[in-house]
Amino acid sequence: MKLYFSPGTCALAPHIVLRETGLPADLVRVDIRAHKTETGDDYYQVNPKGSVPLLELDNGERLTEGPIICQYIADKAGNLELMPAAGTMQRYHVMEWQNFITSDVHKGYSALFNPTLDAAAKTVYRGILRKKYEWIDSKLAGNLFLTGKTFTAADAYLFTVSRWAKTVEVDLSNLPALDAFNAAVAARPAVRAALEAEKAASGKKH
Repeated sequence: MKLYFSPGTCALAPHIVLRETGLPADLVRVDIRAHKTETGDDYYQVNPKGSVPLLELDNGERLTEGPIICQYIADKAGNLELMPAAGTMQRYHVMEWQNFITSDVHKGYSALFNPTLDAAAKTVYRGILRKKYEWIDSKLAGNLFLTGKTFTAADAYLFTVSRWAKTVEVDLSNLPALDAFNAAVAARPAVRAALEAEKAASGKKH
């Protein structure tokens, strides 16, 4: 398999899930501004949407959309912690979180990265995101992860998008359960390995 990614993007979530499962996959870095792969190929020929992540299977078939890619990887690996068995309420709760993060949290950040959005509008979006995080913090209270004590694909996604908060000045202060969550996820060996690989790909010093 190949995972097309760009450092600092939401592609970190499936990257983490890949490393959690131990499934072999090649990483292909994409310059999402130039829409070129690391070998200079036109990325639009790989993904007409122009976005990352994209997972290319060994048979050449391709999957886009991070939450779906995470679901596929976990299922392929048979990892019932990252993505519980089909038909169980545990799985639906993980998918429920995945949907909330993609529609309510991720999209809120997307607006803040838009250079054409004026300062007043960005202030509104920051306030909306803060409210979302306050609710998430209340749900994390007493739990290490979103659905309890088990790390799932949804946790990888929340951790990934929450890393953007400082860059776009979203206030995540005084959210103790969220702080504990982020610390617990950051300490996982697979997460550390994914972050180190992204640093290496971006040329940043450790």
